[in-house]
Amino acid sequence: MSTELNRIAHSPARPAALAALTALALAGCASSAPPLHVANEQQAAAANTQLGIQYMNQGDLNLAKAKLDRALQEAPNSPDVHSARAMLFERMNLHDKADDEFRIALKLAPHDPDVINNYAVYLCQNGRTDEGVKHFMEAAHNALYRTPQAAYTNAGVCLRAAKRDDEARADFNAAVQLRPNDPEAAFQLASLDFDHAQLTAARMRIDSYIGAYQATPDLLLLGVRVARAQGDAIAAQRFARRLQLDFPGSEQERALPALDHKPD
Repeated sequence: MSTELNRIAHSPARPAALAALTALALAGCASSAPPLHVANEQQAAAANTQLGIQYMNQGDLNLAKAKLDRALQEAPNSPDVHSARAMLFERMNLHDKADDEFRIALKLAPHDPDVINNYAVYLCQNGRTDEGVKHFMEAAHNALYRTPQAAYTNAGVCLRAAKRDDEARADFNAAVQLRPNDPEAAFQLASLDFDHAQLTAARMRIDSYIGAYQATPDLLLLGVRVARAQGDAIAAQRFARRLQLDFPGSEQERALPALDHKPD
């Protein structure tokens, strides 16, 4: 699967361009208070699930598994626990187990948009594009999902990785219509324009976005590439300078020197 989907999925800001894989929504409290020992086990399971996800993101899969195994013992019917275990098994390249865990989570919480979104990310990362897009659309149309534009953006990234650019563009546009200041959808649309040699459209989209909203390192780096392709050295320097000043040490800022050694 494209690294773009991975980048979105693990980003704290755009996940909702996929916030799904980095943090799980903890189950809400029941309307009537559960017995104390049950409540304590649920709290312990939630804490161990969060720790498991943190260790997973740090690359310590053994410790992550220990925490999530403990969470499963404490709350075997928690969709959050099963979703987290699914992500862990995916990291361990145990895809059959990951799929089983996602299916259990969906059975336990068939209308939970975060669970649906997590499974869609997993499907797209494993080349199951149509299934993934179907689940993203289910999340996008779920009234409980607070960031439907993220589901549209994720669907677009999934489709773009499958080289279905026209369909991807439609989903990115849907995300922008829902939230005009969505930085990931704006970046994806400008990047699509650039990839299809529509330099004027890409430049207008970048200039329009950063003129109205806060610039992102992705858009500024893309602005450098677009301006260079247009032969506009002054604009390219302006984008690069802003990237260096506003986002020093970022991955995008560190990528600037490489642009001098390869053509756009």
